Order: sequence, then structure tokens, then C-alpha cells
Amino acid sequence: MSQIQQLFASDLNVINVGIEMFKDDLQAQNVSVTHLSWTPPGGGNLAVIAALDRLEAPELAAKIAAANQQAVERIIQSQPVLIGFDQAINVVPGMTKTTILHAGPPITWERMCGAMKGAVTGALVFEGLATDLADAEKVAASGKITFSPCHEHNCVGSMAGVTSASMFMHIVENKTYGNIAYTNLSEQMAKILRMGANDQSVIDRLIWMRDVLGPMLRDAMKLAKEIDLRLMLAQALHMGDECHNRNNAGTTLLIQALTPYIIQTNFSVAQQKEVFDFVASSDYFSGPTWMAMCKASLDAAHGIEYSTVVTTMARNGVEFGLRVSGLPGTWLTGPSQQVIGPMFAGYKPEDSGLDIGDSAITESYGIGGFAMATAPAIVALVGGTVEEAVDFSRQMREITLGENPNITIPLLGFMGIPTGIDITKVASSGILPVINTAIAHKDAGIGMIGAGIVHPPFECFEKALLAFSARYVQRE
Repeated sequence: MSQIQQLFASDLNVINVGIEMFKDDLQAQNVSVTHLSWTPPGGGNLAVIAALDRLEAPELAAKIAAANQQAVERIIQSQPVLIGFDQAINVVPGMTKTTILHAGPPITWERMCGAMKGAVTGALVFEGLATDLADAEKVAASGKITFSPCHEHNCVGSMAGVTSASMFMHIVENKTYGNIAYTNLSEQMAKILRMGANDQSVIDRLIWMRDVLGPMLRDAMKLAKEIDLRLMLAQALHMGDECHNRNNAGTTLLIQALTPYIIQTNFSVAQQKEVFDFVASSDYFSGPTWMAMCKASLDAAHGIEYSTVVTTMARNGVEFGLRVSGLPGTWLTGPSQQVIGPMFAGYKPEDSGLDIGDSAITESYGIGGFAMATAPAIVALVGGTVEEAVDFSRQMREITLGENPNITIPLLGFMGIPTGIDITKVASSGILPVINTAIAHKDAGIGMIGAGIVHPPFECFEKALLAFSARYVQRE
């Protein structure tokens, strides 16, 4: 019997590379098969492959490596602390009474998705810039309102990210480098402005947050002075959070730190109880806090010449945008993707809007989807399995430049969270960052209808790599 005949006379153990359908066909025939996920470098785009080759030139590669080391060190060495709360008009750079900040890269009113339009019109009514929602649509389209990305004002905003002048903001200082980041307060979950809901109950909640919650937190932080958020984040991850969509521990730790000062404010016991009841209504209270913390850390690493580190991932419901440290002032965009995950009862995937929000700043930093191994219970919300949650954290290490030893993952031998997404690693491997996120309805006025997993479009990284190559290769 020939060797070929012997091969086919024995049981086959097949390794399938690339196209997964071949694996499925073999399994259907009861053949033992191991699937190896693989895509060609640059997704097969010859221009991207050529750019990757050019960036490997020794002198240029050395400059990139040194810049990336500096960027990762700045992220790791950042020490963000919560130092206060105040209204956006008082603290956010460039904020005016007719400014509306939004999530993601720049977008005009005409191009906004349903959830963002719903949030904008609700905010205009809340601010007294429109009499009702119908009037708000006219005001939004009038040219009298300035729309601008949160990220261009040292801010981040979850989901629609809509931030207006009188909303109260977290104020987070990076003690190591002195920069400040801001984000608004959590409205908690489901039928809320940031998800596109905008009826009177939403407006009434915003008014209460402006008149009671925000001022109480402001006065409490005047007494507290500062709260170390990096230490608190590390504790929360060890307690089962990933601090994007699971915030059970983080919210407990944050309100525990604030409580001794809240009860010393001059607000009535009844008002203090309202605040505690509000925090108890949802575990998401600390979600925005971690977003501002991550923003403060990543901004310290932005604008480093020759660095290929991603400092922003943000979505506006139409486009997904990246910002890269070595390409300051530039958004690299592609189409927002469909979020895949469980839907609330009564809703179907076709009801959902596309991926939206600045909350992917958490994954940009290394938590959220990158730290799902710390929070296997998150799969009950976003779908998938515990094994997949753990694998995400391992896989994200392949597209990052290092680990943050200050914030660790116990289940993976106390590995530091994956830190410093590198556009060259993403482009060469084809592995895309993983993001877990909420799902808003595609239409205005409804709100959250589910949660799931999403990835950026590869197009963003193609554009980033080509822009980086065009900027730096010609200098050599």
C-alpha cells in the first residue's frame, strides 16, 4: 500500500486555515478538524501590505518603536483622579449655550441617526432652546446650533453622547500629566436621552439631575477633594466588572467613596435619599466615570510623532472613527457596524440602530471588551459564552503593544490589561478590537433595546495605516 493510500485509510486529523465553511463541511462528515482563523496581511489590500512593508524600514521602524514605547508608558503612568462635578458651560472648553456635543466623529444634523436626533431634540427642549420636540427639529436644522464631537472638547459621551450646556459633568484630572477629561452623569438605563428617548419623563429626569443630583455631587466632591479612579478601577475588575457594561462593583465602590461627603452636604435627607435611590436603580452609575478616566489617560498619549497607538475609538451611529497618536487632528472613518447580541423582549435585530457612542474609549484603554475575562457574567447581557469572553482578552493582547500592570486580570494569571492598540498589528493580523456595547433603537424616542458585541470596520485601520505611511515615510 502506498503512503497516499495509507493516509486515506487512517483517521484524518485536519487543520483548516482561513475559510471556515471548509471546517463546517468536514465536521458534517464526522472528520476531526481544528480551525485556524487566518486572513492575509492587510486583509489582502496590496496598498496596505505595501505600507506595512515601508514602515518596516529600519530607521523608520526604530522611530515608531520609540514613539510607541513613550505612548504606552504615558497611558500606564497616568493617574486619573475624580476632582469634581460642574455644569458643562462652566468647565468644558468651547461650550456655549447653543453648543451640542455628540458622540463619535463629526456629523451634521441631516446625517444623524434616529437615536442621536432623538437625543439632540430632547436636549434642546431641556435647555429651553425649543418649546417641544417638533420645534426642536426646526431649531436643530436652523444652523443656530453648533454640533461638535465630544472628543474635540476633552469629553466623552456614551451612546448618542449628547451633552448640553447645563448638564453636570465629571471632572477628571490626570495627575501625572495635568490634562483634564469630562463626561456627563449617568441617567441610568433603558429609556434615557443618551439612548435617543426624549419624552417628558426623560426631560423631568434631566431637570432633577441638573437641580439636585449634580449640585449634590458637586458639593460632596468639594469636601472629598479627589478620588483615585485608577485604584478603584483595579479593584472593580478584581470584583467581577469589566467597567464598560458591567459596573456592579464599580458603582458600589464609587458611591461608597462619595457617601460620607454626600451626607455632609446641605441638601435635605429626603433629597439625599432620592440620590441614593437613583444610584440603586441601576449599576451603570459609575459607567461614565470610567469613560472619563480612560479619556484622561489616552489623551496624555495623543499627539506623539511617529506613534501608531490608537487613542480614540468612537461611533456616531453612522460612522466609526479612529484617532491615532501620530496623526493628531485626523479622524479615520468607516461605516458603523451592526451590534450582534440579545434583544429585549418584543424587539428584533432589524429594530436596532448601528453601533454608536464614545464608550469604546474603555476598550481603547484596555477594559470593557478587552477585559471580559474579569467579568464572565457579562455574557448574560451581551451574549456568547464564558470561554469566548476569556478568549477575547487573550486575543486582544495580539494587537496591543503591552500590558498595564496597574490593572490586572486574575483569571489570566494577573496579566495586565492589553494596552496600546497598534494600527500596524491590527492591519497585519486582521484581528479587530472587540467592543461590548448597548443597542439603541434605530428610531428616535424609544431607547435601549439590547446589548451585544461589535468590531470596528477594517476600513478605519486601512485608512489609518495609509495616512500614517503617507505622513511619515516621505520624511525618511
